[in-house]
Amino acid sequence: MFSRNLRIEWGDCDPAGIVFFPRYLDHFNESTIQLFEFVGLPKKRDMLREMGVAGFPMVDLKVKFIHPTSYGDDVRIETDRPEWGRSSFKINHKLFLEDTLCIECWETRVWTVPDAASPGGLKAAPVPEEIRQRFA
Repeated sequence: MFSRNLRIEWGDCDPAGIVFFPRYLDHFNESTIQLFEFVGLPKKRDMLREMGVAGFPMVDLKVKFIHPTSYGDDVRIETDRPEWGRSSFKINHKLFLEDTLCIECWETRVWTVPDAASPGGLKAAPVPEEIRQRFA
């Protein structure tokens, strides 16, 4: 559904010159945010303010490392549309070096809103129909 290209930068890599694994998660997180913008939703900072959502934190993560990437590689991340639950959603990312699948990632996130009963707290809320319809 959504694809973006990026170049592996020096700061992504460990001393051996391969990507330090948490950096992939940063790239996948950004792909999730850009996916929401791709379907016409406001930028995340505006969405948080305008829709009363506190965010959509990750609650489960599975990553399969298949092939390494390193400094200077031009890679492509493909991100599928969400699979909706009531207040959660799953997103699948695939990172390719040319046609080689290097990493596959599955995220589960929860739509959260401020919890008035617990100052500073958050609670799960149903994903608004307006959001779901953008991905239909």
